[in-house]
Amino acid sequence: MLFNLRILLNNAALRNGHNFVVRHFRCGQPLQNKVQLKGRDLLTLKNFTGEEIKYMLWLSADLKFRIKQKGEYLPLLQGKSLGMIFEKRSTRTRLSTETGFALLGGHPCFLTTQDIHLGVNESLTDTARVLSSMTDAVLARVYKQSDLDTLAKEASIPIVNGLSDLYHPIQILADYLTLQEHYGSLKGLTLSWIGDGNNILHSIMMSAAKFGMHLQAATPKGYEPDPSITKLAEQYAKENGTKLSLTNDPLEAARGGNVLITDTWISMGQEEEKKKRLQAFQGYQVTMKTAKVAASDWTFLHCLPRKPEEVDDEVFYSPRSLVFPEAENRKWTIMAVMVSLLTDYSPQLQKPKF
Repeated sequence: MLFNLRILLNNAALRNGHNFVVRHFRCGQPLQNKVQLKGRDLLTLKNFTGEEIKYMLWLSADLKFRIKQKGEYLPLLQGKSLGMIFEKRSTRTRLSTETGFALLGGHPCFLTTQDIHLGVNESLTDTARVLSSMTDAVLARVYKQSDLDTLAKEASIPIVNGLSDLYHPIQILADYLTLQEHYGSLKGLTLSWIGDGNNILHSIMMSAAKFGMHLQAATPKGYEPDPSITKLAEQYAKENGTKLSLTNDPLEAARGGNVLITDTWISMGQEEEKKKRLQAFQGYQVTMKTAKVAASDWTFLHCLPRKPEEVDDEVFYSPRSLVFPEAENRKWTIMAVMVSLLTDYSPQLQKPKF
């Protein structure tokens, strides 16, 4: 049954002293979809099946098409609020979440360490329960994954990982949406990681095989990914018939790769290790020399912010670089995460090929 929200929304606007015209928001029968994510936490992609991750990407594409391309107004989060806890500074995570949540009619509330000290002036348990009584979800960007786990255990609302020491799942959703838009499909792609064995690599390892993507990762000695995560990634590769290769040779990881990926060598909280890390990562800069051994259709990703020692200007600003569409897609993917965890909305756009 189709219905029109124009009258309802305009009446609500007038009651609040506003006068604006809302575009038609037509809701039909949802497409048949077996995935149900409402009420879930998003702490790591390890907890999600391939179909569930594909659903979030489908929803991202749907929102991007309906809002950006068609100019529709979709107040899917009207009346809902989001608590945003940021122990670490951010550009893309904060901006994409605040603007995206507001664009969908919701109210984001930003909390820094000046506002809230997790586990310091109030226990994590108490914080989780207070936030659960005042907001509909929490996105937390923290130093320790264990803090997210505690929040999720004690809260009665969805908790979303905005970045931790172990994982950065919402970044990887943006990466995959960007690659799907560029290549038309993810299955069969080879991802070549060249850099630190950090939270970005961990998140790729927990998800790439579920799409049928191969992963070749090069990290300096002493900077390999977490052994327990590696073990699970090997299991995923075996289950999905994909290849997982870990090496200390950047060119070996880049050879035949469709997507060259790197990240910062010095994350927030590692500033004291700068000199040691810069020395350890010598030879890991992504350049055209790196690209020469990659596949003929190679592209480049970097979650930003970028330093020249990680990738030179020739690659970073080349037509093969997808870093700025990747950054924009942070917004559409986090919007999809929030909609999927907080509503019963189903995508109206035909499901993309993954």
